[in-house]
Amino acid sequence: MRRRLSGAGAALAALISFSASAQTLRATYAISLLGLPIGTGFVKAEITPTSYSVNGRAKLNALASLVSNSRGASDGHGAIVDRRVSPATFATTAASAHATRTIRMAMKDNAVVAVDISPPFGEAPDRVPLRPEDTRDVIDPVGAFVFPTPAQGPAVSPAACERTLPIFDGYTRFDLKLSYAGEKRVKAKGYNGPVAMCNVRYAPISGHRKNRPATKYMEENRGVQIWLAPVEGTDALVPFRISIKTMVGVLAIEATDFLVSK
Repeated sequence: MRRRLSGAGAALAALISFSASAQTLRATYAISLLGLPIGTGFVKAEITPTSYSVNGRAKLNALASLVSNSRGASDGHGAIVDRRVSPATFATTAASAHATRTIRMAMKDNAVVAVDISPPFGEAPDRVPLRPEDTRDVIDPVGAFVFPTPAQGPAVSPAACERTLPIFDGYTRFDLKLSYAGEKRVKAKGYNGPVAMCNVRYAPISGHRKNRPATKYMEENRGVQIWLAPVEGTDALVPFRISIKTMVGVLAIEATDFLVSK
């Protein structure tokens, strides 16, 4: 007869199971603008067949900090259910020499249950109001880092790109619509293999300021790509490179280290 595990025994069994199946990605990203290095990003992602936890940090150099936040950090974790990310928590902090803002969000079943923004954003007459449905059936920006692999076929394939990411970041709701652009072989410390190249279109839905030039520019922007690389030992891909055509040049974020371990 099988004996029921005690509470402590069940917890230990769950921990052993998690440890046996979890893979940890430690990635370093070089950040450049117009080909000039402007900063570095670091990501630690723990991925199992049923869960994810991502911690990211970025720091820009003195030149970049003149026009942008000089450092930032984001964290999130959640479940992977039926090849779909289902976030539980999201937190991000962006800081410059003048101000720091933190956003925290709790989610359940892909719906937002609580948001805290400190300090809050000011009112703007051209901001598109959020509707109740805009905080349901969504993922957060950290959850969007993890791409469950297609149900059939190879991980790196056109199917890896054929998806829409419904994102809510705490105050704006938008879609990122991906489409397949090709396949490429890349090399970084820890990875030498193919990536799926995905074109990305930005579609604002609510919470954004519709009259801002940057909003209109991004809505019409056809110069955004994400390259997805598989995380060895998991059914997930993550961004290897992100490139965005901005109003001042191409911003690129590309992995230099892509190390996976148990």
